[in-house]
Amino acid sequence: MPPAPTRTLIKRLLRWRFLKFGMIGASGTVVNLGVLYLCQEWLFRAIIAPKTRLDCSLLLAILIATVNNFTWNRLWTWRDRPRRPGQALVAQFGQYALACWVGIVLQLVLTKILVAYVHYLLANLAAIACASVCNFLVNDAWTFRHRRAALAAAPLPTDGEG
Repeated sequence: MPPAPTRTLIKRLLRWRFLKFGMIGASGTVVNLGVLYLCQEWLFRAIIAPKTRLDCSLLLAILIATVNNFTWNRLWTWRDRPRRPGQALVAQFGQYALACWVGIVLQLVLTKILVAYVHYLLANLAAIACASVCNFLVNDAWTFRHRRAALAAAPLPTDGEG
């Protein structure tokens, strides 16, 4: 039997919220791969250097997929967790993007490593899968955290100061 922290992590991943996150991630994967293909084969076709073309294609594909995933995760996966009072949508997107940064870097690095061994679309697909679990955990705990958790972490006001 796995240790308690491992069991807790497994339970967290198997919740309905993770399944929603996975479905949105799958749609984001389709967006990512579609944009990557369009960029590689059409939009950035004039870029002769394959490395530069792949870099430009990956960056645009990741950006568009990130906006897609943020929108759908906010509207569906974490709809029960509204933004904190006074938090702008742009600020929450910035927080989401920052939370995904590690996953994005992981995706870029893995894609660039794997592309030496497999087709660029397959390499990117494998890299996306590896980054997904990390992105869920960080976004659940930080970007879309439950308000009660945020309020519980805030210090209580003291009575009779002065």
